[in-house]
Amino acid sequence: MKISIIIPVYNVESWLPRSVEAILANDTADCELLLVDDGSEDGSPALCDRYAAGHPELIRVIHQQNAGPGAARNAGIAAATGDWFLFVDSDDRLAPKALTRLREAAAAEKDADVISFQFYKESVAGESWEAWSGPMQSLSSFALAEQPAFLLTQPSCWLRLWKRSVFADNGISFPNVVWYEDVRTVTKLLAKAKKIVNLPDHLYYYLDRPGSIMNSSQLPRNRDILPAFADILDWFEAEGLTKTYYDELCALTVQHVLLAASVRVARIDPKSEILEELRGFTEERFPDWKQNPYSKTLPRLKRLALFLVSKRQFRLVRFLFNLKG
Repeated sequence: MKISIIIPVYNVESWLPRSVEAILANDTADCELLLVDDGSEDGSPALCDRYAAGHPELIRVIHQQNAGPGAARNAGIAAATGDWFLFVDSDDRLAPKALTRLREAAAAEKDADVISFQFYKESVAGESWEAWSGPMQSLSSFALAEQPAFLLTQPSCWLRLWKRSVFADNGISFPNVVWYEDVRTVTKLLAKAKKIVNLPDHLYYYLDRPGSIMNSSQLPRNRDILPAFADILDWFEAEGLTKTYYDELCALTVQHVLLAASVRVARIDPKSEILEELRGFTEERFPDWKQNPYSKTLPRLKRLALFLVSKRQFRLVRFLFNLKG
């Protein structure tokens, strides 16, 4: 088996070395590393080329005009020669021996389409902690229909090793957008996977840093979650899967649209009209969202935030989360 590691690169000259060096420190036998320079305007293109020149047997570089991380991942997929895809963000890093563990799991579970694993969050100062990735299952091998709550785990493409065929056979690719491209893609891939393997191992370090896309304070961009979730819900409906995953799709919408996006907006402007747009979308798609059973399983702080959002107490939401930092 061969693993194609795909890294979208955009203006990350200061951070890319930590990502690439962690891969080089792993056992890269039967691997290739594709650095997709997405129209960077700093020193990232030259840095990518230097890495490729120093490791020509492992690293290839793709240079393209800026089109966003989804388009960069698609370019990597198109150029990849591996049986499996592993996506790594350009400021994150793999844990030591991560590639060895993933090869072992893929060899042991030959009929798996997805191998999921756990991750650490890491601060710029170098502190790390185990992250909460959502409800985990006691079973280590299953189809999504057998364990539908797995749809509520962290919807990041880098949290899994993906078999090439789960993309190719189902015509699934990343959208050419900046925000929410992961959740639009991962939910569909998980629904189409015949077998998912869930490892307990923490194999990835996610860098939580100011200035990253998910920490952006561009208020209007929070509206982007609405077409993203419209796409997800319409796709599940077209595939005849809405009834099968109704509770899970409702929970995803509540947690990402009504809760997470509302918290981001409220922390900036608790009077923003976007807050009512988020609520209106949720209530239109899921009129019974308040009865969703998954809300009871949320961590305590998120349950409190959801209660405040449901009561339109957005100033209290801002106070609560600014206090928590």
